Amino acid sequence: MYIYNVTINIEESIHDTWISWMQKKHIPDMLKTGKFSKAKMTRVIVEEEMGGITYSVQYTTDSKETLEKYYTEDAKRLRNEGAQLFTGKFVAFRTELEVVFTQANFTN
Repeated sequence: MYIYNVTINIEESIHDTWISWMQKKHIPDMLKTGKFSKAKMTRVIVEEEMGGITYSVQYTTDSKETLEKYYTEDAKRLRNEGAQLFTGKFVAFRTELEVVFTQANFTN
């Protein structure tokens, strides 16, 4: 299993609009590609010197091959949508994570 992680710092002036777009449009569109089984959005608890608010969005996929298909078939289109709407208002970087194992605590 792989996680495609996108870390984004968004300017506060458009924060609410961006959050709404992520929840209602972008993340659903990412999942509609059929290449990701789930998405998780988290706020990074850090004060950036440059300002803004930072988020991490983690998309789970079954394999490196499926992620590569996303890059070749969908990434450019989906990235361009956000770039056009929020030009100059965010910075983003992407990382690929390979899940080594997961463990849950079932005792309370």
